[in-house]
Amino acid sequence: MRYVSSPDFQHDSAERIGILLVNSGTPEAPTAAAVRRFLRRFLSDPRVVELPRLLWLPLLYGVILPLRPARIAPKYRRIWSEAGSPLRDLSEQLRKELTAALARQVLAPLSVELGMLYSPPSVREALGRLRASGAQRILVVPLFPQYCGATTGAVFDQVSAELSGWRWLPELRMVAEYHDHPGYIEALRESVTAHWSRAGRTGHLLMSFHGIPERYFRQGDPYFCKCQKTARLLADELMLRENEWSVAFQSRFGPSGWLKPYTRAVLEGLPARGLRSVTVVCPGFAVDCLETLEEISIENRDAYLRAGGERFDYVPALNARASHARCLAELIVEHCQGWTRLEHGRASSAARGASA
Repeated sequence: MRYVSSPDFQHDSAERIGILLVNSGTPEAPTAAAVRRFLRRFLSDPRVVELPRLLWLPLLYGVILPLRPARIAPKYRRIWSEAGSPLRDLSEQLRKELTAALARQVLAPLSVELGMLYSPPSVREALGRLRASGAQRILVVPLFPQYCGATTGAVFDQVSAELSGWRWLPELRMVAEYHDHPGYIEALRESVTAHWSRAGRTGHLLMSFHGIPERYFRQGDPYFCKCQKTARLLADELMLRENEWSVAFQSRFGPSGWLKPYTRAVLEGLPARGLRSVTVVCPGFAVDCLETLEEISIENRDAYLRAGGERFDYVPALNARASHARCLAELIVEHCQGWTRLEHGRASSAARGASA
């Protein structure tokens, strides 16, 4: 095997910390062909679909990929903007905001790159840019607050696979989750209260998380519990009573049972309970995407109103809000402890020398 190194590497180059942000990915265009390419990568990952390949791949290539992209492409067209895919554009905006926030907190040389699991820019490409920048220490930050094998586990797999071909391996750390990080909960609280300050409160707050098959949970995946803890902490910060909030799970795919209750079913049942105004927030999504902008804010809104609801508010994901970048910067500084000590020490010594 031929191992790769930075082509302009020098042994006396300054040490640099690399931060790798990773999100799931998105089609490159709102077309059936682009959606098919994205779904092929996404649904071929054993982390996402834990079925024997001999059973799953014929179904994927024989039924799902020929039919599903044509049904999903119009959904993407509903949310596409001049900047392209919201998930990619907002993830890049967050990367830039985070870079600026880190520059104010960390004196060590830093590079922040964005990689996607199933679309450009790939995890491999992003790691290559960090290698080329001279990063000898890399912190991987999956943009999935609640740990799940299908998301965070997939990030670990792809990072490990890429690094297996590097000649000089960097010192590596990985953020497994931040579902209960104080800064993250505060950013969520701020986003909901800011929305209520502008629009007024509704009768109920529904916290909708992406679902996973129930059997993943039964086999030990902690995702369900992480979501519940995030929801409880946010409800506490908002000082909500038990009957003023609830948790549900969206984006079910296939005939098997997924985590319950299902978001759409909960929304359709609220008006019958006298709850004709609802606010929906999706704490598991770092940035807005198809599942929030189309599934929640269009499809589920319509379902709620048809069931007798009168007011449906969606609180946007944290996206590139300053509070989001700030909480991620705090998280990164915590996980880089020991990496920045030398640089801070040098800066303090220089300051003392200048003032002597």
